[in-house]
This record gives sequence, structure tokens and C-alpha cells, in this order.
Amino acid sequence: MNYRNKFYRKLLSVAASAALLTSIAVPAASANMKGVKPGKPYELTIMHTNDTHAHLDTVANRVAAIKQVREEKANTLLLDAGDVFSGTLYFNEFNGLADLEFMNMVGYDAMTFGNHEFDKGTETLANFVKEANFPFVSANVNFENDENMNPLANNGISSEANDGEVYKGIVKEVNGEKIGIFGLTTAETVDISSPGEDVEFTDYINEAREAVKAFEEQGINKIVALTHIGLNDGGGDNDLTLAEEVDGIDVIVGGHTHVKLEEPIVVKNGSEPTVIVQANEYGKFLGTLDVRFNKNGKIIQHNGELLDITTFPEDAEAAQILNENYKPAVDEIKKTAIGHTNVELNGVREFVRSSETNLGNLITDGMLAKAKTINPNTVIALQNGGGIRESIDAGEITLAEVLTVMPFGNSLAIMQLTGAEIKEALEHSVKEAPSTSGGFLQVAGLKFTYNSTLPVGQRVQSIEVKEDGVNYVTLDLNKTYAVATNTFTAKGGDGYDVFANAYNEGRVSEPGFVDWEVFTEYVSQQEEQTVSPEVEGRIIDIAN
Repeated sequence: MNYRNKFYRKLLSVAASAALLTSIAVPAASANMKGVKPGKPYELTIMHTNDTHAHLDTVANRVAAIKQVREEKANTLLLDAGDVFSGTLYFNEFNGLADLEFMNMVGYDAMTFGNHEFDKGTETLANFVKEANFPFVSANVNFENDENMNPLANNGISSEANDGEVYKGIVKEVNGEKIGIFGLTTAETVDISSPGEDVEFTDYINEAREAVKAFEEQGINKIVALTHIGLNDGGGDNDLTLAEEVDGIDVIVGGHTHVKLEEPIVVKNGSEPTVIVQANEYGKFLGTLDVRFNKNGKIIQHNGELLDITTFPEDAEAAQILNENYKPAVDEIKKTAIGHTNVELNGVREFVRSSETNLGNLITDGMLAKAKTINPNTVIALQNGGGIRESIDAGEITLAEVLTVMPFGNSLAIMQLTGAEIKEALEHSVKEAPSTSGGFLQVAGLKFTYNSTLPVGQRVQSIEVKEDGVNYVTLDLNKTYAVATNTFTAKGGDGYDVFANAYNEGRVSEPGFVDWEVFTEYVSQQEEQTVSPEVEGRIIDIAN
């Protein structure tokens, strides 16, 4: 199977950043990039992953895909843009070391840190780094005062980087050509993870400029930024701004926002373009980018695509390791009880997609509580009914049941929305009522009434919000509120254009905590780990 046969051709639309993006029409990169001749263009294939979040059930397919690309391409790099940690029971049990065995097997060339790499502090991270058969890059993370990471950290750019150590940047030589690779990690990590007081996050723009300068002083004119700051994240740092503000970066391999960039974005800055790629999430795709450089290091051709790893047969060795060494322990953990419910938790499809349910209330209450630990100003939480897939019987709640209720692994997002935008979203939520809709919103922190007999767009009659967390007051259409939801919905899933607009304008932060983990944590925090949620009149159809 030639991996080019599944090329995807849909550009991500980033409306608010359109002025930054200048598309360059180029012919597709050569189908057979084999080596480089003096004075001829240099051709390189970058394979990339990001935000895999311990999703190892398909890792054997990913291993096969990587091997296939290497068979077809002579000049390759394999990079990971962070957030290997957290997200499934494989991480809960093995702290990233299960993922690392497969990363070492296929020979990653470099990885940068995602915010979730710090979820269990730097001791767990240091154990992960030390066992890696590749170096790590992060120019804006200072480990000088951290006792766990300092012994592994090097301050500067290295052309002889050691495996299991951290550098601001490294130089990789691929078929006689030197490639500079530096890393960046979102400064939001301080607020959304647990790096500790001794880890410092410095300005990403300044560090990027210094890294580019250091490479250029060595005569290196092919530079890759391996980043975990998000494509257009609203948390204060992102790839679009990086490409616009820092000259000399040829390729940005990104992560953090889980964007499915089916075709690269090109930002024209100065005399050279910067090509941005990102490969969605959870190891669903292996990103590939073919680039051709002229003798001055300028990209003159590029071709990027995402390879659906399920189209590749499993690598036999990787599958055996997974099934024998890791999967049995995870299957056993799923039987673990995480709490108790005194009542049945209603996740029946026709109910969660058309009316308030006690399970919808419990999920959104947990979401709101978690969001408040990140942004104390968060007052509302919204959960699409289509993201709730099953009920839970009264009695013991097992992890297996929680994972059945929330099987998609959606992550937390916090939006900045006006009251008018919230009203527009609620109108969209009830537009199919009384029929079912996957976009029907379960809510916390607010209550509203609507009339399903009125015309679509004119149904919502009243909206009240708990601004102080206790008392309901009328929603102010002109006021801005912090609203928690999941990233699927925040990016416009289920037709929420109003949320997509906020996302594209950089008004959404993605702390990234996975829904089933948020739910489990919330239940465990209740008295005696027991819940008894009720239908409270948060959503009322006055036509009934």
C-alpha cells in the first residue's frame, strides 16, 4: 500500500487569522525523494505525532505506518509534539513507560514536552526522560532549579545530543544535511498542570528567536520548531503568532489543540514561508510532511497529509508486546470501582438529547468544578448530549462503566462568551426540540426555559446564571462569561458555529483534562464517594 493513496485535501479555515495565512501554490512533492546531490534541492520527509495521550490500543498500526514510510523515503525525521502523558488507563498504570517502549522501538528523533507531561510532577517526568532512546527539546522551559530534571537538562543547542536528555534545540544530520530542531511548551502549563514552583516557563517568542539565531550562526538554514502551544489557542501562545513573529522557521510541527490539519497551513513571513502541521489526537493519524529546500534553505515545495493508521495492518512485534505486557493490566483496572450512586444515572439516548437528566447534571457539575480550579471565574458548563452514550445503574460505579458513558476522550475547554452568544448557543441547543439532537446541551451554573412550539431561533424565553456560584441572576447579554465545555463542542461540533467563531478568534483555552477523568475525580471528591444527582429544573420546555 502506497501511503499517498489516501491524501486529504481540506484546509482548516481559521477565519480570524486569515490575514496571517498566505497560501503558496506548489506542485506536489516528489513521490520518491531519494537522497540529495550537490547544488540540487534537498528533500526531507517529516513524520509527526502529537497529543497521543496514552492511546495505545492502535499503537501497533502506528508502528507499521512509520515503517512503511521509512521504506518509501530515504530522508526522514520522526518527531512528537508532546502530550504522550495522561488520557487512558495505560498512563494511569504505567506512567508513560508503556508508550515509551513503542517510541523507542520505532526510533523517534526528538520530542517536546506537552503540558500533560507535568501532570504527575517532575519526578515521573524525569523517569520517562531517562528511559528514552532519543533527546527532548524545549527552549522555553528552565529546569535549573528542579532537582529531578536539572541533571538531565542542557542549556543550549547541541549537535551531539544524548538520548534521555533535554536541550533547547538539537542538530540532526540527515543524509549529509543539518536540520535544526528546537522545542516550545505552552506557558499555560503552570496553571493547567503540576510542574512545581522550581520549573520556569520563559517567553516563547524570545526563546524562538534566540534558537533560530543560534542555528543560523552555525550555518544551519533548515529549521523546525517542535511545539506544544496550540495552532490558535487562546491561552496566550500559539503557532500562528509564532510563525508571524519569528522569521527563519521553516516548519512548525505543532500540538496541544488537537487540530486535524488535513493539509498544512502556510504563513508568509518575510522572504520565506513557514509550513505548519498538526496531526489531530490519540494516535489516530501519522502526520507526514514532504518538503523540498533550495540551496538557501527555503522551502520551494511541500506536500502534507495525515495517514489514517487504521488502514495499516498491525506490526506483529508491537502487537505482541502490547497484548502480553500491557493490555491485561488495563483490562483488570477497568473493573475498579470509582464510587457509588444511590440512583440510576440516566444516559438514555432519547433523554440526554432532548431534556435535562441527572447524569447530564452530574457530568456538567464535575466539569464546572474542574474548570473553576483552572479559571475561578468560570460560571457555566455545557455538555453535548451526543457525548453521553450510556446510563449507569444504581450501585457501584466502575471505570468500565464510566468509559462506556464517555468513550470519546473529549477534553476540557474554557470559552470566553458574551451573554448574547450563550443565548444563541441555547437556541441552537433546542432547535430540534421536542425531537432529539446530539447537540442538545446539558448544563450547570445556569437554568433556562424555552418553548418548543415557537419558531427556531426564538424559542429561549429566560436564562439565569449563578454568577456567584449560589444565586441565580438574569443573564446579561452584553457581559462576558467564562464557560466550560469539551473541545469537540468548543470547536463547533454539532453545528455550534457561535463556539467555532470564538475558538477561531482565540477566545478558547484548552487545559486538556479528559472527560472521564474529570468525572471520576469529581465522584471521588463527594462524601463517601457517593452521588445522588436529581433533575432540578435547569432546562424547562414551557410548552410541556
